[in-house]
Order: sequence, then structure tokens, then C-alpha cells
Amino acid sequence: MRCLLYSHDSMGLGSTRRQLAIAAALNQSVPESKILLATSIDEASHFNVPANCEIIKLPALKKLSSGEYISPRLGIGGSKLHAFRSAKLLEIVRTFCPTIVLVDKHPFGVKEELSAPLEVAKSIGARIVLGLRDILDDRDAVLREWLPSRTQQRIAEYFDRILIYGIQSIFDPIKEYQFQANLSERTKFCGYVVNPSDGDAASDCFLELAEERCDNRLSVLATVGGGEDGFNLLKTFVESAKNVRWRGSVIAGPLISAQDCHSLHQLAAKNGVTLRRFSPSLSKSFSTIDAIVCMGGYNTLAESLSQGVPVVCVPRTKPRSEQLLRALAFAQLGLLRTIKPDDLNVPNLSAAVNDALQTSRSSLHARVNSLLKFDGANQAANKIINLLT
Repeated sequence: MRCLLYSHDSMGLGSTRRQLAIAAALNQSVPESKILLATSIDEASHFNVPANCEIIKLPALKKLSSGEYISPRLGIGGSKLHAFRSAKLLEIVRTFCPTIVLVDKHPFGVKEELSAPLEVAKSIGARIVLGLRDILDDRDAVLREWLPSRTQQRIAEYFDRILIYGIQSIFDPIKEYQFQANLSERTKFCGYVVNPSDGDAASDCFLELAEERCDNRLSVLATVGGGEDGFNLLKTFVESAKNVRWRGSVIAGPLISAQDCHSLHQLAAKNGVTLRRFSPSLSKSFSTIDAIVCMGGYNTLAESLSQGVPVVCVPRTKPRSEQLLRALAFAQLGLLRTIKPDDLNVPNLSAAVNDALQTSRSSLHARVNSLLKFDGANQAANKIINLLT
């Protein structure tokens, strides 16, 4: 089994982390498998990379307000950038000769960069799988994006299986996005994908959280994923953490700007908040915290809820409403508390954090486990293996 995993990575770390979780499950089920992950995230190698898995680095992407992409380091953009990435992906397919290709979220890659590589992969007999997180966006936005380019028809032509990393009763993309019959019949729900924490780097400095609790104060963590657009939430959190009964800690994210990170460091020092930029084994520390403040990213919510951590969620609402829809769905089930970005201020956040700290973690954990399933990586791996056999 030779698996090529593709992650587009124009914002955040979630796509690559989901792919690595599934890679670990594939490696565990089929130890002799060979796995290649193509990603543009610099930090990919810092995460838990399973045995028999190599990482191929693609040029980084940054999406502009115009909708176009550039490479922030190479100084190229537009058609040249996508031709460059597509040629590299084509070379990978021809050299690696995968038997499975697993694409995360963007079926044909950013600006169609994966179309030619998928053609070649199919011509050599590879099975093609599309992995979608539970929610892409609101219905109208997805249909506006898909209809003009005949996306559903093209997915049906290329992909042998569609895997949904979620639970149909909570959000049903087959219904919401009006899947055609030939797509819905090959769509399988896996449950939520979470990253294994047992293999995370033991030297990760964020494990110091456990030691910081020696004063018996409750611990609240704020994290915003990659960190590109989380400055306002982190700033409000740090301001809320002054002279309170709980200890605040912040992971700013590896993609936060140097200027924003410097401003947060100064404010955190004044308010007694611990701040670090990046923690590759962040979920390993969830057992040492009493509540988490975050945006509505798939990975952060799935991993925190899977460990029964009380969550205060301030979801991103632009350019997509995906995080807001996920946060509201979980809030309706009584699994977390939400604050809309327009309502974010120190009093509102402080009240939500204090409310979260009153939550019985054992009761929350039991409720979460009665409603959600977190074996998505293993389920996805099994469905991929079954597709080959």
C-alpha cells in the first residue's frame, strides 16, 4: 500500500494534522505501508510523524483578499505558482506511484493544481479518496462555489470514495450540499478525527503547564490554531486574565505575525500570562487544564471535547461561516459556550470563562461521549484499506 496524502494548507494547520492522524492509523493497521504527505506547512515535521511516512514540502501559500494566492517567500504568484506546485505534485505521482491518493478538502487542489496529478494517478490504477471535514461552509456558499465548475460531477468522475470526518446526525453534508446520488452512495461517515497524543514529543515545553499549577490555581488555555487571525481573541483573553482566580496561558500560533506576537508578549508579561508561540503536542496538555478558549477550528474543538475540556468558543465568521456553524451545532447540544466575534469583550469573555470553570468535567465528558465519536482516523484508515481490497 503506497499512500499519497495531499494537504492544500493556505491557512492554519488543521488539514495537515488530520492527514497525519490518518497516516498514523494507516501505519498502525498496515505497518508495511509507505506514506507520503505533500504539504506546504513548515511545522509538519514537528508533529507526530508515523513510521514509514515522509513529508514533501510544497511552496507555501498565502491567500490575498482578491482570492489569488502568492508564495510569501518565493515572490511568485498566480498561474506561475500553481504551475510550479502542480509540476512538483505530478513528479511525486510519477515517481512514487501511489495505490491510494487521499485529498483533504479541496478535491482538485488550490486553483486546480491537483487535476493533472490525479489524472496520472488514475491512469496507473490508484484509488482516489476525498476527505471532507464535517462542515465546509453554509449551503449557499458551497453551492455557489461548486455549481459553476461542475464540482460534484467532476468528483464523481475522479473519486472512488468520499469520507466525511463527522457525524451525519449533527451535520449532514449530503443533505446540506445536495449531493447527487452517485456521490451520496459512495460517501461514508467516519466520526471526528483527533490526533494521537501518546507519540507527541515528550520534550515539548508546554508540558510545563502541569508544573505551573503548584499554586493550586485553575488553569485556562487560549489557542487559535495557526494564529493568522487570532490576535483580537488572544489580546482580549490576556486582558481578561489580570487579577483573576485562574492562571492564563496562551499559544499564539506559529503563523502569527512577528508584530502581533511581540504585542502579546508585552501584554502577557504585564498580566502574568504565560505565552508561547508554538506547541506541536498541544493536545497532550489538555489533561492539565481546566478550560480552553479557542476559535471554532475542527481540530481544536474535536481534541478538546474528546478529553472533556470545557470550551469557550469564539468562532471565525469570515471568509467562511464553517467555524460558526460548527460552534452553534455543538452549543445546541450543550457541549460548549460560544461568543460571536462582534460580542467579544473582556466582560463577556470573563463571564464565559468563569461559567466554564464551574462545569463538571466528568459530566461533560460523559455527555460528549454519548453524542460524538472520535475514532475518525481509524475509521478512515479502515475504509481506505477496504477500498483497496
